Amino acid sequence: MQPFLWIILVIIVILILWIIVVFNTLIRGKNRTEESWSDIDVQLKRRYDLIPNLIETVKGYAQHEKQVFEKVTQARAQAMQAQNPTQQAEAENQLTNTLKSLFAVAENYPQLKASENFAKLQDELTDTENKIQASRRFYNGNVRDFNIKIQVFPNNLIAGMLKFSKFDFFEIADATERENVQVKF
Repeated sequence: MQPFLWIILVIIVILILWIIVVFNTLIRGKNRTEESWSDIDVQLKRRYDLIPNLIETVKGYAQHEKQVFEKVTQARAQAMQAQNPTQQAEAENQLTNTLKSLFAVAENYPQLKASENFAKLQDELTDTENKIQASRRFYNGNVRDFNIKIQVFPNNLIAGMLKFSKFDFFEIADATERENVQVKF
């Protein structure tokens, strides 16, 4: 066999190995990003499960605040139906705003603020919000890393041929929604 054929064969083998490495790297990044999205889902499910208990506790003290309860329930339902990170972020922002109004109502009822059940639910919700925030950061970090991998040369050649697409960041829509939820009891 001539040296020229050996060189071509080595180049082909190196090219094939490079394609395999890039493909596996992209698959790992995609799976990590999808896994981190499921972490957000788990925390959001926990949040959704806490909200009905919170509403029922507040209802016992503030029965004439029906409109607030309906808004929170509606926002929760919309958040549970979101299909992608953009829709999820919008729905979560709306839910956070309605929860702010629920806590504002709770401030008008000293007996409610003193309730042990309400205090426990508040602590659980605060813990859940912290976990959601950590999950969002983890997800956005994975999205950033994956998106970079599919955009840099020469990975973008393989990613384009294999139809890898960018993930959306889980972002907050406007500056007022970037503020922390103020819960005072």
